[in-house]
Amino acid sequence: RSVSELLSNSKFDVNYAFGRVKRSLLHIAANCGSVECLVLLLKKGANPNYQDISGCTPLHLAARNGQKKCMSKLLEYNADVNICNNEGLTAIHWLAVNGRTELLHDLVQHVTNVDVEDAMGQTALHVACQNGHKTTVQCLLDSGADINRPNVSGATPLYFACSHGQRDTAQILLMRGAKYLPDKNGVTPLDLCVQGGYGETCEVLIQYHPRLFQTIIQMTQNEDLRENMLRQVLEHLSQQSESQYLKILTSLAEVATTNGHKLLSLSSNYEAQMKSLLRIVRIFCHVFRIGPSSPSNGNDMGYNGNKTPRSQVFKVRKVYDVVRKIDVKEMNFTKHAFINQTSHEQEPLELLWHSLDEWLVLIATELMKNKRDSANITSILLKQKGADHQDAAPSFATEGAEGRKELSTDAVELKTYDVAGKQEACADCQDVISMTANRLSAVIQAFYMCCSCQMPQGMTSPRFIEFVCKHDDVLKCFVNRNPKIIFDHFHFLLECPELMSRFMHIIKAQPFKDRCEWFYEHLHAGQPDSDMVHRPVNENDILLVHRDSIFRSSCEVVSKANCAKLKQGIAVRFHGEEGMGQGVVREWFDILSSEIVNPDYALFTQSADGTTFQPNSNSSVNPDHLNYFRFAGQILGLALNHRQLVNIYFTRSFYKHILGIPVNYQDVASIDPEYAKNLQWILDNDISDLGLELTFSVETDVFGAMEEVPLKPGGASILVTQENKAEYVQLVTELRMTRAIQPQINAFLQGFHMFIPPSLIQLFDEYELELLLSGMPEIDVNDWLKNTEYTSGYERGDQVIQWFWDVVEELTQEERVLLLQFVTGSSRVPHGGFAHIMGGSGLQNFTIAAVPYTANLLPTSSTCINMLKLPEYPSKEILKDRLLVALHCGSYGYTMA
Repeated sequence: RSVSELLSNSKFDVNYAFGRVKRSLLHIAANCGSVECLVLLLKKGANPNYQDISGCTPLHLAARNGQKKCMSKLLEYNADVNICNNEGLTAIHWLAVNGRTELLHDLVQHVTNVDVEDAMGQTALHVACQNGHKTTVQCLLDSGADINRPNVSGATPLYFACSHGQRDTAQILLMRGAKYLPDKNGVTPLDLCVQGGYGETCEVLIQYHPRLFQTIIQMTQNEDLRENMLRQVLEHLSQQSESQYLKILTSLAEVATTNGHKLLSLSSNYEAQMKSLLRIVRIFCHVFRIGPSSPSNGNDMGYNGNKTPRSQVFKVRKVYDVVRKIDVKEMNFTKHAFINQTSHEQEPLELLWHSLDEWLVLIATELMKNKRDSANITSILLKQKGADHQDAAPSFATEGAEGRKELSTDAVELKTYDVAGKQEACADCQDVISMTANRLSAVIQAFYMCCSCQMPQGMTSPRFIEFVCKHDDVLKCFVNRNPKIIFDHFHFLLECPELMSRFMHIIKAQPFKDRCEWFYEHLHAGQPDSDMVHRPVNENDILLVHRDSIFRSSCEVVSKANCAKLKQGIAVRFHGEEGMGQGVVREWFDILSSEIVNPDYALFTQSADGTTFQPNSNSSVNPDHLNYFRFAGQILGLALNHRQLVNIYFTRSFYKHILGIPVNYQDVASIDPEYAKNLQWILDNDISDLGLELTFSVETDVFGAMEEVPLKPGGASILVTQENKAEYVQLVTELRMTRAIQPQINAFLQGFHMFIPPSLIQLFDEYELELLLSGMPEIDVNDWLKNTEYTSGYERGDQVIQWFWDVVEELTQEERVLLLQFVTGSSRVPHGGFAHIMGGSGLQNFTIAAVPYTANLLPTSSTCINMLKLPEYPSKEILKDRLLVALHCGSYGYTMA
């Protein structure tokens, strides 16, 4: 039956409002665009201005949904265009929100005031600008909309356009004469553009208000603004032209120089100025690397192998001047310039580098002076001591002697005064170093960043290397006085092998804990949170492995996985099992690390001590041995990256290979103790007349056959003598410990370095690396007990808990390892003891939870939270029995809780 029939044959109230929103049939027809029903309802007397519970009329709904015919009929039946809903929105607002320009043209003919405001004082022009509807904005302006009308917070239409980065609507407003006005809180349209990273809109603002360019540059000092948004804006602006690119770099250099000089002023706030300088320099370097945009011939490649908009020639000739000293005479470490400079005008940053150099030269001079003063003080004190002896002369000394004695005493007093003055001066120098070291170190860091951005990735700036060499004594003085400077500002040590060797002895002298923190801070720098608990697991990123072929299946899935994603987090699932989480990940590392040294793969051989492993020189019996060594390196690198412990210990020499430390003859003892003793004997004794007839050539086992291998070219004809025996021992050591397994080492390191950079791992020695990878070899029960928590009703003094620790004391070392693995998923204790055990969401103590006892009930565990669920057993004997059954029969395999 038609609506017409229903209305004509019933007493239905055409304006009846129904439903929760209290809408009439006319509302529904307007909302759906049913123009025939709408006309019929209007003819039957439906009220076109009836408002639903939100205050919306049928005209509002027709305008919102773009129902042109419905809107025209409603206007024909005198729908009121000025009615506001509960939020103050009129039909014209709805058209502006959705950009219904065609309908707007029809509606404005019925509107007396296009600037009608909603509850927040916003006009249709505000919302059209915010949503980027160009033609709607033009229509409203043509209809007389106030281009500078503020809302209740003082925000103009231009402000609204910039808040959402609407470049085109902002340009229309500016072309029509819109004023650049802040809101009542002082926030400007430019502030909004920069906060959102809207580079194109910033470009439009600068086009009409050029003074805003410098405002953007000054914003780099505002730490409340997100740095990545500023980079985004300046990156866009720099790509508009070469001149704009250079202007930005020069302006940033000027601001950096000003901040740098403020930082060097002892009256400034160190923390604030340091952060400001480094922030500006980071932005500067980012813009420098991006370069201006222009058509490319397809042959211009950037440092990363990508096409760059401008040739490197342009960067060297134009931009290098911004960060490069022009006057070669004034600073002697500029001889490594890429090009010859002819201008004597100093570029902005060079003023800062010159001040830095002057400060360091001044401190070096004072240090040298104090060294001389220290020597003088020693000499003076010796003279004073001689005078004191003269004071002790016998009483029969002559009068002349006594007179001379008095003169000598006066002289000593004068010299003592001089000594005190020099000691005070020395103290003053130390005070100056204390006050300036951090400030100068921050400027050095900025200088390194600027030098590095000019170099291809992986290369160190020759200028910076010479700078460090020139000021070597002062920098080492800084580091010796405050080693934390290394971790705060001397980041170049990690990136420059040429420089790291100079400071390595100082770095390794720092506490192991500090170096660990520095290691992980730089390892994960610039990456999102690597804890997989905080990272949503994508099904495609899960490593699905088979428990019965864990080595080969893991090798296959890891080799195919995205390396960057593996660095961020690991998700493992065993085929046919439901469990996932940190406990499963820890078990995977634990089992897999044991499989790596499985004799079936012939990758590693057991050393003479029976507990450590060394790469097998004959591993090539396995055709895939190098691929497997690469995989083994990946697993150990991943474990170290994610602070997971592995169930394996290597020889000291292999740890040295990972660290890049040369092996020595003592390392031979791990594979051949008797041979090592022979080498020791050669070094300890004079072999001149023993007739050993040793040459620089040795026999070695190659697949069961003995072959003569020269230790160096022509070695078979070079006799070992007392003079060259140390070289012989070292070369023999390298043959046995390095050359014989070089392909295996290289393959392993290729995989390891995918996750751990060589420069970072150098922070540790071979003993510390073992701690990082494998944890503490012994389980300290007292430490375990001390760092255990109790929950679900258990307390430390409960009888069951006392029995439990008595049982732990009685367990063998192997059984304790099984218990630890059963509860935490790992058989190792991390460095630092049980207080550093990791759970699913960070540090998580070993926890024992109470479970009601039933007959034959075994203990269970939740490895993600390191929790042992221990039933309330009635006796110690039953507790021990049930616990051992669980350990020996239930320590592998996971199901969902």
